[in-house]
Amino acid sequence: MELGTEPVGEIDTVRIRHWLATPARVWRSSLALRVVFSALMGSIFVMMVAGFFLLYSVTGGIVDNSRESASVDANEAMNEIEQQMRNAGYDYANSDALNSIVTAAIQRGNSSGRYQVFFVTAVGTFYAPSLDYSVIPTAIREATRIYPSLEHSVPTQLRFRDGSIGPGRVIAFGGGTDRDRYEVYFVFSFEQEARTLAMVRTAVGLTSLGVLIGIGLVAYAVARQTLGPLRMARRAAERLASGELTQLMSIRGTDDLAQLAMSMNHMATQLQQRIRQWEQLSRLQQRFVSDVSHELRTPLTTVRMAVDVIYDKRDTLPEVQRKSIELLNKELNRFEALLGQLLEISRFDAGAAVLDVEEHNIVDTVRSEMEALEDLATSAGCTLTLHSDQECTAMVDPRRISRLVRNLLSNAIEHGEGKPIDIYLAYDEDVVALAVRDHGVGFTLEEGKQLFNRFWRADPARARAIGGTGLGLSISQEDVRLHKGWIHAWGRPGLGAQFRVVLPRRENVIVAHSPIGLIPIDSPEGAS
Repeated sequence: MELGTEPVGEIDTVRIRHWLATPARVWRSSLALRVVFSALMGSIFVMMVAGFFLLYSVTGGIVDNSRESASVDANEAMNEIEQQMRNAGYDYANSDALNSIVTAAIQRGNSSGRYQVFFVTAVGTFYAPSLDYSVIPTAIREATRIYPSLEHSVPTQLRFRDGSIGPGRVIAFGGGTDRDRYEVYFVFSFEQEARTLAMVRTAVGLTSLGVLIGIGLVAYAVARQTLGPLRMARRAAERLASGELTQLMSIRGTDDLAQLAMSMNHMATQLQQRIRQWEQLSRLQQRFVSDVSHELRTPLTTVRMAVDVIYDKRDTLPEVQRKSIELLNKELNRFEALLGQLLEISRFDAGAAVLDVEEHNIVDTVRSEMEALEDLATSAGCTLTLHSDQECTAMVDPRRISRLVRNLLSNAIEHGEGKPIDIYLAYDEDVVALAVRDHGVGFTLEEGKQLFNRFWRADPARARAIGGTGLGLSISQEDVRLHKGWIHAWGRPGLGAQFRVVLPRRENVIVAHSPIGLIPIDSPEGAS
């Protein structure tokens, strides 16, 4: 098989799945189709019920009328035959008289076009040449012989001598004495009635089809008329979602759809006003943070100079004053860090943060930050281990990468509960990945959604061993975003956490994969 080709069976399977999925996709995406289909299904049900009762009523009426008409004709003909038989004195020896009576009865039936006569006497059976005597059911023959004084009637299937068949009915009478008994069978053809019923069924079917087509067209027109404004509302909602708040819907009339358009326009206007208010408030907040941070720089510098002078001579101070100046120096360092982070946040918000990229060795940065935090890790009871000795260079901003690594390591030490901390570094031709794994308190799924929020801490009641400000992860996220990379976090309560950063090694690379998995291999999920 050539490279780049697919087996024919797989192609056919894909095509079949596509064909089978197309009707379902069209059904889900077209409200007009569902409306028309529902209208047609309901109309079909109604038409079927109405057609059934209509055909039932028409068929019953035609059959009842035909049966009554046949009974009346048969009784009139039988009365006339009996009158002729009485006039002849029931003399079967007079074959001429009998033949005359039988012939007259058969001729009357043929001339009426309604029925044909079978005449059974002791002499023989007389009947019209177009029908066979087998059309007379055996049951009615026996009933006529046993109860000659009663009228007997049964439906039958007529078989003509030319081979054609049709619906019919047999009405039988008996007469005479035991010696000269006779039987008369009137065979009525209901072919005309059958053609009438067929025409009625055809008419009902065609009428129902026409009505269904009309209902479908009307339903489609109504659906289009109704869904047109809804589509306009959907497009307006999409424009609102994309930020185009100035394009409003046209209002026609005063009906419910016009009220919907008015409501959409009112919502767009209100959203526009609210967004302007929020933008103004956001600008005020950003400017406030920036102004306050800058204004604090000058007095903070003065305080720093004064504290440094006293701090350098702390050994000559009494015990109480010495501890006070050490505490003041520590808190001043925290305050300076917080002020620097606030200034950095204000630059992110203002869009003024830019990268100063150069080719830099990531491993050297990680080692340098590990050495800088070694004393802090030792005091916390943690050990920092780098699981990579390979040199890895990338086009990055060294200052921001150093701060990113420092924030991740400090966060791991803060929440590591004195357990070992592992740093993993891996890379390929396009990207480099850094993962910091601690085995401390971890975090829940809900807490994980807020990790990168500003000033958020998982447990504000916990003692701050390092004195974090709650801005480190937020700034780290912004630094990674400037590099067009990824930063993700995994954590489980009691099992620790792992933060993974993936950065492009060149400026024109789009990060689409990671050499390091997000789930640690030493976790139950990673092991499985």
